[in-house]
Amino acid sequence: MGAQLRLLRRRIRSVKSTAKITRAQELIASSRIVKAQQRMQAAEPYEKEITHAVSAVLSNTSNVDHPLTVAKENPATAGVLIVTSDRGFAGGFNANVLREAEALKNHLAERGIEAKPFVAGRKGITWHSFRGREMVAEWSGFSDNPSYGDAKRIAEALIESFKDEAGIDEIHIVYTRFVSMLTQSVQVTRVLPLEVEETEIEPTEGPMPYYEFEPTAGDVLDALLPRYIESRIFNALLQSAASEHASRRRAMKSATDNANELIRTFTQQMNQARQAEITQEISEIVGGANALADAAAGKE
Repeated sequence: MGAQLRLLRRRIRSVKSTAKITRAQELIASSRIVKAQQRMQAAEPYEKEITHAVSAVLSNTSNVDHPLTVAKENPATAGVLIVTSDRGFAGGFNANVLREAEALKNHLAERGIEAKPFVAGRKGITWHSFRGREMVAEWSGFSDNPSYGDAKRIAEALIESFKDEAGIDEIHIVYTRFVSMLTQSVQVTRVLPLEVEETEIEPTEGPMPYYEFEPTAGDVLDALLPRYIESRIFNALLQSAASEHASRRRAMKSATDNANELIRTFTQQMNQARQAEITQEISEIVGGANALADAAAGKE
């Protein structure tokens, strides 16, 4: 019985240590979510304005013929930017992204298009390396706090590969969109080539102003479109960072609750074992006293 008590005490100490770690991780993630949300909100005005500028150029150009807006007749390859995290303890955050990337790969294969992965985040890199899958490019070290420079490096690699004759024909992004503290959803977005839609419906903010371009609309697009791609990728990185912290907070809170429940269960078992041990000792004492009393009575 003593060995069982020692085992339960060791288990309780071990679970308490784990609970302290998970609780600390939960508090750290909670503090970082606020900063990540603030960065998302700060980046929204720039993304809206650059999107508005590109839309204005395309709306005032009768003949849109730019390498980043023209879809190739028979696309053969597609670059898929997969945004994962550098660290774990985030529940199903990375698994959901990688599962959706696999679904996109199968969908592209049905169209006769080969998916070429561009991976951001150590977890995604490790996942592909373990399975022996070749990656066109990889980036890591900034998943929880990305900068615009990180998005710029990724965008340059993707655009360069898109412009190359032997490169990719489409660009897709698979990332986790931050909806709320409790909800994050995996998003799949095609970034290139841009889809130009003709419509007579005026935008909610009013009709597009008329512009005159100097020297040409193509030169303006040459300057605007790379910034547009960078802003889209930066937004995906910020959304993914906020989602990562929210997922980690939720996973660590669940782990802490499970640890506290285990501690309660082990404590009950330890008390029952201690009570059984005390009862056994009392029974042995009473039995020994009765035996002595019977022996004394027999001598008389």
